[in-house]
Amino acid sequence: MASGADTRGRRALITGVTGQDGAYLSRLLLEKGYRVYGLVARRSSEGLWRLRELGVEPRVTLLTGDVTDISSLLRALEEAQPVEFYNFAAQSLVTKSWDLPAVTAQATGMSVVNALEAIRCTDPRIRFYQASSSEIFGLTGQPVLDESTAFHPRSPYGVAKAFGHWLTVNYRESHGMHASSGILFNHESPLRGIEFVTRKIALAVARIRRGRQQKLQLGNLDAKRDWGFAGDYVEAIWRMLQQDRADDYVIATGRAASVRDFCRLAFAHAGLDYERHVEVDESLLRPADINSVLGNAAKAKRVLGWSSATSLEMLVAMMVDADLARIDRGEIR
Repeated sequence: MASGADTRGRRALITGVTGQDGAYLSRLLLEKGYRVYGLVARRSSEGLWRLRELGVEPRVTLLTGDVTDISSLLRALEEAQPVEFYNFAAQSLVTKSWDLPAVTAQATGMSVVNALEAIRCTDPRIRFYQASSSEIFGLTGQPVLDESTAFHPRSPYGVAKAFGHWLTVNYRESHGMHASSGILFNHESPLRGIEFVTRKIALAVARIRRGRQQKLQLGNLDAKRDWGFAGDYVEAIWRMLQQDRADDYVIATGRAASVRDFCRLAFAHAGLDYERHVEVDESLLRPADINSVLGNAAKAKRVLGWSSATSLEMLVAMMVDADLARIDRGEIR
């Protein structure tokens, strides 16, 4: 199945559908004519805000289930009858993985076993996408990271993601399944949860601009990350499952910026000086951190025809403007 094939009427099942990536992918697939099914553990109205904000909530069929329970995955596969399965479900906070290592291992690692086994037993022709992460690289000593870089994860989250990544490779090689992993570097958007540093910064800028707070406490301001826009990255994810041959791809912008740089851009966009408002709180430092992360997405560009379309400046402005608008509408304080 090459890219550009007719997608009308196809069915897709997405775990983690209420998260940032799940919401953006849902919108993309619906625009391409798919029928989209999403697996959710709890159907709370509050948890659907991302789908609602993108205007796709009524068009996504929600199925109750949990990736840690293989029986619910089997039921979801039977009901959705998908041709494509996108696995975003995880305990996704790196910082929390030190406090919740067992939960992270189950939700982020063992859930991949459940998903792949459920597909293998139901219909091994289903194409599978695993949300891998740049956190699997960790302490590499390499300035730029690509698909050939060895893994040395520095957090329980990274370890769990590495397990899921290699399991996906194993099922592809052992069972001939069309199973691909996207090694996505940091990807942000206005749909990020407030637990993530980029959204924490954007929301603080909006609150300070509107007189709701004065200071922002952060950890390591010098940590560098390769930040892109999640809305761009889901296009690469979809393209992976349209290839005739399954494979693994680094998805990144090729530009690294520090947390300090992100702050500078965000505060400047609102006409503020970050140095007057940002403070370092050592309690927010990670037990083991990665100083710099930079990805090389040359393979994705060559094979998938994909490259990031949104600059860091555009991304930061988008996130700050979204939170300013939310405050002005009274959606957040």
